[in-house]
Amino acid sequence: MPIPVYRAIAEFLKTKGVQQIYGLCGGHIQPLWDELFLQGIRIIDVRDEGAAVHMAQAQGELTAEPGCVLVTAGPGFTNALTGIANAHVSRTPVFVLSCIPPRPQLGMGALQEIPQAEMAGPVTRYACSVRHPRQLAAELEKAFASCLGAFGDPGPVYLDFPVDLLRESFPGCIQKRESHPGIRRVRPLDSEIEAAAGLLASSRRPLVISGKGARGAGSELQEFIEAWNCLYLDTVESRGLIPEDHPACVPAVRGRVMQEADLVLTVGRDLDYQLGYGSSAVFPRAGFVRIGSSPSELGGNRPGEKELCGSLPEILNNLTPRLRAKRPASEQTWLDSLKSADAEKRESLHQEIFKEPCGKDGGIHPRYLLARLKQKVEAEGLVIADGGDILSFSRMLMTGSDYLDCGSFGCLGLGVPYGVAAGLLFPNRQIVVVSGDGAFGFNAMELDTCVRHQARVLFILANNRAWNIERSDQLMSYQGRIVGSELEGPNYADLARSLGLYAERISEPEGVSEAIERGLLQLPALLEVQTTREVFSPDGLSGLARVPDYQALEKWDALERKNLGQGA
Repeated sequence: MPIPVYRAIAEFLKTKGVQQIYGLCGGHIQPLWDELFLQGIRIIDVRDEGAAVHMAQAQGELTAEPGCVLVTAGPGFTNALTGIANAHVSRTPVFVLSCIPPRPQLGMGALQEIPQAEMAGPVTRYACSVRHPRQLAAELEKAFASCLGAFGDPGPVYLDFPVDLLRESFPGCIQKRESHPGIRRVRPLDSEIEAAAGLLASSRRPLVISGKGARGAGSELQEFIEAWNCLYLDTVESRGLIPEDHPACVPAVRGRVMQEADLVLTVGRDLDYQLGYGSSAVFPRAGFVRIGSSPSELGGNRPGEKELCGSLPEILNNLTPRLRAKRPASEQTWLDSLKSADAEKRESLHQEIFKEPCGKDGGIHPRYLLARLKQKVEAEGLVIADGGDILSFSRMLMTGSDYLDCGSFGCLGLGVPYGVAAGLLFPNRQIVVVSGDGAFGFNAMELDTCVRHQARVLFILANNRAWNIERSDQLMSYQGRIVGSELEGPNYADLARSLGLYAERISEPEGVSEAIERGLLQLPALLEVQTTREVFSPDGLSGLARVPDYQALEKWDALERKNLGQGA
């Protein structure tokens, strides 16, 4: 029996296991919005469509299942575009639905008429405007499969529907079509695995670098690392996969180990700017072996001498016994030297943190704040970081069983929506969001969403009253001209209280630990910590804000110039 198109869409989502959808109501989407409610799909209504996409991305990051979004036409769609682009760069499955004006009005200057699917195309895995009921089933299936990575990398997809199409009848016979068969994973040949194992076993100075694709393979990766007798570096997208106290972890000497390794194995990681694009300037002695489950994790910038595509747990499980049998040739003195240097540097940093709790202006040092917070984060806690300066310190200091931040797109403002989504997905886990005051301002009103939907989250707001990486760069590179990089510093604790959260403002280092304890007992809560702007973050010192020509960091840029024969 035929049913309305809006009902067919809602039923499709239910068959795919969608239990909640993020969005903001609007006239163009109202028929579908109402049907989703009637079908029992929970609607997480937000204050801005961009936040809805961020929340869906957090779901995709934390569960590997697509987060689903519904946004209205015109500005509702354009508000969502930044979040869609962030999910695209992050290779995160997000399923975005919208509507456009009725077909009889298209091309006539209809209310909120813009070419939405065409605009979404460059930052999605698939984008289509569905114009006829008979297209519906095939387009929904194709989009959902593309979202999960059936035809390449996973990522966001976009479908929209003229609002009059929603009210048309969906022919029942099309509902019975066979669903898309889904993702097909290839399996490397035994000969390929054996060849890769032989190359790995011959390495004297081996290094593993993990990425997003390694999520879900933590135990297999740890067993492999121990069999290979190598050093290990995580990246932000795989933080928490291997415990930071594992003997192979050497984050404090990251630059040195990248310079000295003779063979690098990337596990589910593309070689973007955060890894110097895999350049021989940054990795001057290293060959590469690459394993991954999607195209970007294998080729890109520096192909591997051996590349294995497939299920990462399966590949690692096949490599591990082969390595044990071959007895890797790792140079133990080199391994011990790097581990010792890492331990010394970590201890030195620990001493500095508690020796200097404040900056020259009396504001609390971000390192001190994060060190105290880290003491309160549970083993299974989930940490989210958002901002510029504070993010730079967080990447150096914070860990958790899961860790999310602005990612390689550098998309500020996702901390609050990420936290809300995480709190709804995992109501029994400790969720902590660390945000700078600038980044917080993008989506501060989503604290209202947090309270309305009862997400239990602790927000730590580091308020240095500045866009401080840019401010620091202005001091260093532009004769101290401070232009548009300082903020007045409103009372964010008062804002949070007005929206229904427990909130405090902390200005003395002695009060940080106790305030964190109080906040964790009265969730949702926001702690506004007055931090110093008179210290340079690691990213500020690295020259990231100056955007060098060849590499993201000035040190790497100098190496690249030398590599190209241009001198330092």
